[in-house]
Amino acid sequence: MDYKETLLLPKTTFAMRGNLPQNEPKRYAKWFSEDVYTKMKKKRAGASDFTLHDGPPYANGHIHIGHALNKILKDIIIKHNYFDGKSVRFTPGWDCHGLPIEQQVEKKLGGKAKKEALSKAEVRALCRKHADEFVGIQKEEFKKLGVIADWEKPYVTMDYKFEANIYRTLCEVAKKGLLVERSKPVFWSWAERTALAEAEVEYEDKEDYSIFIAFELSDEAKAKAGIEGKAALVIWTTTPWTIPANTGISINPDEKYVLTTDGYIVAKALYETLKEQEVIQGEVAREFDAPTFENLIAINPLNKRESRIVLGEHVMVDNGTGCVHTAPGHGEDDYRIGLKYNLPVIMPVSETGVYDETIVRENLIPNAEEFVGKHIFKSQEQLIELMGDAVLKVGKFIHSYPHCWRSHKPLIFRATKQWFISIDGKPDGEEKTLREIALEEVEKTKFIPQTGYNRLKSMVENRPDWCISRQRDWGVPIAFFRVKATGEVLLDEKVLNFVAMIFEMKGSDAWYSMEISELLYPGSGYKPEELEKVNDILDVWFDSGSTWYSVLKSRNYDAGEYPADLYVEGSDQHRGWFQSSMFLSCAIEHQAPYKGVLTHGFTVDEKGEKMSKSKGNVIAPEQVIKEYGSEILRLWVASSDYQGDLKISKGILKQTAENYRKLRNTFRFLMANINDLEAIVEPQNMGILDKWILSVAAEVLGDVHAAFSAYNFVGGMNMLNNFIVNELSGIYLDITKDRLYCDAKNDLHRRASQSAMALIAKTLLTLLAPILTYTADEIVEHAPKTLKAEAEDIFDYIHKPLPKIKSEFDADYFIAAREKFYEIVDGLKKEKIIKATLELSLYTDSKKALDLDPVEAEDWFVVSGVDAIQPCETLGSFEIEGDTFLIAKAKGYKCPRCWKYHAPQEETLCKRCQKVLNA
Repeated sequence: MDYKETLLLPKTTFAMRGNLPQNEPKRYAKWFSEDVYTKMKKKRAGASDFTLHDGPPYANGHIHIGHALNKILKDIIIKHNYFDGKSVRFTPGWDCHGLPIEQQVEKKLGGKAKKEALSKAEVRALCRKHADEFVGIQKEEFKKLGVIADWEKPYVTMDYKFEANIYRTLCEVAKKGLLVERSKPVFWSWAERTALAEAEVEYEDKEDYSIFIAFELSDEAKAKAGIEGKAALVIWTTTPWTIPANTGISINPDEKYVLTTDGYIVAKALYETLKEQEVIQGEVAREFDAPTFENLIAINPLNKRESRIVLGEHVMVDNGTGCVHTAPGHGEDDYRIGLKYNLPVIMPVSETGVYDETIVRENLIPNAEEFVGKHIFKSQEQLIELMGDAVLKVGKFIHSYPHCWRSHKPLIFRATKQWFISIDGKPDGEEKTLREIALEEVEKTKFIPQTGYNRLKSMVENRPDWCISRQRDWGVPIAFFRVKATGEVLLDEKVLNFVAMIFEMKGSDAWYSMEISELLYPGSGYKPEELEKVNDILDVWFDSGSTWYSVLKSRNYDAGEYPADLYVEGSDQHRGWFQSSMFLSCAIEHQAPYKGVLTHGFTVDEKGEKMSKSKGNVIAPEQVIKEYGSEILRLWVASSDYQGDLKISKGILKQTAENYRKLRNTFRFLMANINDLEAIVEPQNMGILDKWILSVAAEVLGDVHAAFSAYNFVGGMNMLNNFIVNELSGIYLDITKDRLYCDAKNDLHRRASQSAMALIAKTLLTLLAPILTYTADEIVEHAPKTLKAEAEDIFDYIHKPLPKIKSEFDADYFIAAREKFYEIVDGLKKEKIIKATLELSLYTDSKKALDLDPVEAEDWFVVSGVDAIQPCETLGSFEIEGDTFLIAKAKGYKCPRCWKYHAPQEETLCKRCQKVLNA
């Protein structure tokens, strides 16, 4: 007789293979058509809130693997909090203004000249169209990753209401007295013709001059210092192109300076080094205290103009000469010391990086006309030649130098009139400066990883005033009116509100398309012809830095609470979005816009190298989805340590797909074996092995949940995989097969194990649902009643921890015994002595093993008997904690139904199987 039909074999409609690339799009389309996001909000109405505020990606180009990592990580965090019972909000956003979009439009038009032939309004319209196109493209690409968010109402920084709120944020900063306009050196991109903020600067290697130049003291200065004959301060610079704008030489007030016998003045601390370098040859003739030279005049050898000697704490004596060339129009320190000593600010360089008419007007260079229109970097050799014998030494060296983040061209410091947020100013009504408020808020913020604390704190401590103005076309205008007669800027609240109202209705393009008479509040008290518009636009970091105001604080979005619980971005955003958001929130609300900041690393290939098309190591999200499905990408994110750079390659994805297969098949086994379970057996009525697996699962899955709640997904996934591979699949699912297939359908022994599996499956399901949401939803569709209950889909579930169950089972002892047993079994199988462990019995003096229920003991080792030691023909033996275990052939006959050697004779059923069939 074929007994197969009498066995209770596993049954499930849940497929072994996911066929994710084919099946995911259908399920995702169903989610979005049924508006799962709204369902999630309704399901948690009245629950405690969790707000993750989305940092906006740039609406320019298709998403790359870094975008996928970022959005999937956010989605996992949101869903973890949702399945934890919280009311979640996730309003996705896009950054739509700024230089990269302008550059793309310029490229499409066929170059800068063609763009400049268009009006500002036409350029802005093209930029708006380009950004809108990529918002649509990226939205669909993010949805393909299984990311659930308020896709129907995302925030887009170029929306009219949004632009109005960016402008209102600016007005609020102005009201706090923190907005200042002044001429000051800023990072300037001559390639892009605009000022840049710190966050837009990248450092790359650049070859530069290293040049030592002698500035002779004036006769009057020599007389005052009591010096006769030749005496010149030696300066060292890497930027000969700034020498025309020199108005001072800074020396360290606390250092000694020496005059050499060959007539040069340098810091005493650097004298020997300079002699070794052959910059100077003479011996020390005299020594001076630095203040001796304060306010004396040296002569610029290039143009014979006066250069005032000033005392500056910024002067270091670790290299150079201790005498620093000072051009207040070309450097931050130069500018500050220039303010103190009232040094002239000369700016002879145009927005395109060429010398302008200033060099002729101010006689800054001999034969100045030859240099007008010539690029500063191409003028340096000529300038060096013009200084003749005053140049003591010329060399070249490679160093790290600031470059534009978009054009990758070297930047210059250039004094221009710009708008700044005063970081060391005090917001009206506050005792503390903006910097002090921000530093206090950094202390209150939770950082994941903790290293983010030092990075953000350092940025806040050291950043200069924030230059927020840009000289470009595509952005939110700094829409202020200036009184022509006085230069005063109108900051009247009604005037500002009137402009904001127009922006809300017509967008910020109105600033360029409408006349002053239309934009001016009728009761302003000014005539339109008395005013002019400020035409600068806002730094794009101001746009994104004010999203907390436009999204969380405005009533335009159902986006959650201010301050947000969490901001999640790449580690480069300490100098970008985290910082800009912090300063704007502290300026207006005097608090941080977030309670916590989570940062992740960047994606690299398996060798840790940056991805680039030229290396051929780029992994595109679209490619992964087509080959593996988005679930594999999501599992990769959860299984990677995001606190460092994340490695991804075809090999890594293949391994991740294999891990997914194991997880999927574990769920399939669990579901297939609880398919006929109708009611859960209470844990107190379960067998010792069921209680053991539940106690292990409760502890491990509790730890996994705690790790996930701390956003330690890689740690949680490692614990989870270890549990599944070792205790769950490796032991429990293996040892329970006999009872599941061969016991009577309603036997307590069988039902108890099914119940343990059902309880574990449900907890596992809600733990993994935030990561593998598609698979979890598919499981629910095919789940048996005990697992599904009344749920329509995965979003009806809430995570409940497993009950803590006390287990009397000595797992360490029995796992060690099982491992030693199977080491011997492997040898017996290789020698073809046995085919299966059911052919064996164990004989032991172990009280622990003999005290176990005989069936539980047999099942633990998957043998046909565990008995007290008796004479037998042993095939092997092992010891555990002094207890002996002998391995021998089982004495009974093989039951043709359950294959245990319990039958009284050949081809007859064992007592258990006979009873099951007779029933």
